[in-house]
Amino acid sequence: QLQLAESGGGLVQPGESLRLSCVLSGSTWGNYVITWFRQAPGKDPEGLLCISSAGGTTLYADSVKGRFTISRDNAKNTVYLQMTSLKPEDTAVYYCAADFGTIKCHTVVAGKDPRYETWGQGTQVTVSS
Repeated sequence: QLQLAESGGGLVQPGESLRLSCVLSGSTWGNYVITWFRQAPGKDPEGLLCISSAGGTTLYADSVKGRFTISRDNAKNTVYLQMTSLKPEDTAVYYCAADFGTIKCHTVVAGKDPRYETWGQGTQVTVSS
């Protein structure tokens, strides 16, 4: 069974950068896509970026376009979310989630998309001066 664990969150000032990590463990063989989601207080979860096993990526949230990028290091079984030019509205709990058996990233995702069977515990990102 695939398990996910996020890390790298913290408190940063506006304009700064953070890199979140999502470490995959357990049954990491096979095809799957990994998507980063976030949930701000009082808001629905939001899909941000997806990466497939082959490295193809899909952007879901225009609010992070040009600021956030997703990448993966298969040797380390890790997917990264590089966040730059952070804004107070980026404050949220960030989750990575896996849709096992899927080859390509979905065209659209729901907030708490049921196609993603495995979720990490989340990591808090707070952007504040």
